[in-house]
Amino acid sequence: MKRRDFARRPGCSVEATLDLIDGKWKGVILYHLQSGTRRFGELRRMMPGITQRMLTKQLRALEEDKLVIRKVYAEVPPRVEYCLSELGESLRPVIDILKAWGESHQQRLSCAPPPVVERKPKRAA
Repeated sequence: MKRRDFARRPGCSVEATLDLIDGKWKGVILYHLQSGTRRFGELRRMMPGITQRMLTKQLRALEEDKLVIRKVYAEVPPRVEYCLSELGESLRPVIDILKAWGESHQQRLSCAPPPVVERKPKRAA
């Protein structure tokens, strides 16, 4: 995945970090890998909303960015495991803070429907 050049821009460290963990799934994948090595199928079951194609794409991007290590075993059927690299582990505090913030604001961030507001009938003219 091609990365932008942040060398001469204000706020570049924040932008660079967000560029690595951008999108809907990368942070979630990193969160699940914090608890240890996972196989592809395990990750897929932990995130029922992600497609196989998207999970593959996101894992490849994380591997390319050196945040995740992919280990392939020469077995039949093939076995592939993913774990956090040392660089990926260094994001643990960031992911933990994002999780804590989300938990403390969960009510506001919920996908629950908004409360029904009763409207007064219009007056006849």
